[in-house]
Amino acid sequence: MTNKHLLRAGLAALAGIALCTVSVSLASAQQNRMRIVQSNSAGDNLHIIDAVTNRVVGEIKGIEAPHGLAVSQDGSRIFISEEAGDTVVVLDGKTLNIIKKIPLSGNPNLIDITPDGRRMYVAIAQTWNDLSSFPEIRANPSGGVDVIDLTSLEKIKSIPIRGGVHDLNITPDGKYLVAGSARGAKPAANAMNFIDTSTNEVAWTVAMAPSPSPMAISKKADGSTDKVYAQNGRDNGFAVVDFATHVVGSFINLPTLPPAEQNAFAPPSPSHGIMVTPDQKTLLVNSRLNSTLYSYSLPDLKLLGGAKLGGKGAAWLTLSPDGKTAYVANEHTNDMSVVDVATMKETARVPVGYAPARNAVWMAP
Repeated sequence: MTNKHLLRAGLAALAGIALCTVSVSLASAQQNRMRIVQSNSAGDNLHIIDAVTNRVVGEIKGIEAPHGLAVSQDGSRIFISEEAGDTVVVLDGKTLNIIKKIPLSGNPNLIDITPDGRRMYVAIAQTWNDLSSFPEIRANPSGGVDVIDLTSLEKIKSIPIRGGVHDLNITPDGKYLVAGSARGAKPAANAMNFIDTSTNEVAWTVAMAPSPSPMAISKKADGSTDKVYAQNGRDNGFAVVDFATHVVGSFINLPTLPPAEQNAFAPPSPSHGIMVTPDQKTLLVNSRLNSTLYSYSLPDLKLLGGAKLGGKGAAWLTLSPDGKTAYVANEHTNDMSVVDVATMKETARVPVGYAPARNAVWMAP
């Protein structure tokens, strides 16, 4: 090899080392900014957890009965559905001060943001506060989905859905919103509703009994929607719904444990919290009944393993952007479990507030 070839090889190697160093530095910087925001549904606060140290590093106070959570892609805003005030609270990501409280048409649950960051959809349940026939308490007619414009921070539409909505998810391509009718409605609606986000109208519904609660959505290689995996509030497992055919296929039951190993405080939602990893290879599913986070391979849904949780009442979960770490809210023991997805082992438990509900990853600006 000539000196010129040696010089070129050396420069290429140095460039490779430099690129690797930059990549590692970027990943490290991202990890250092990563926080988990945890809502405490039976209190008036949220906790902020450092994803490196797994310690609480901040607290957001003064939001009564916080529930749903969403964050902007750049981390500049945090959105919280406040059940006590029927609002979405908008926080400044740098100061954590309240920018605005957006009035809603009724009592909110889950919230989700379109991939382009332009709109937010808010699940609105029926409000059971009509005392006109007291002592019988009736539901007001409100219920469905509120649409929020995230530029003006104003509600621009309410989409009525019979029975109201408990949980919702936007499809990965942003073209549809999947909304599960609230289970508490009388009579029960028992439906999964698909809303076209270009028109904000219901495109079709799929009958499901009980109606779907937490859901996760997988996508195909071209980015289009593949399957919806839906829990239902009654069973310890999840249903599989094909997006293209609108057919409810198989129901996957989570493992059965001896009664002595079950969580006595599990009902009424034996399984609550479900997510697809970013690489679309794994489905993670909470079992509140078993106090375990289970993993299933995709698309064949073979059980890969389960992480036994030290806390009880697994109520929700979120994933790190690389899909390597899961964070499970344990509402019965007021803590959050940190789980290594590769080994399916609980690596830490973080004490938080009362009845921790939804959680979300936030990249602090």
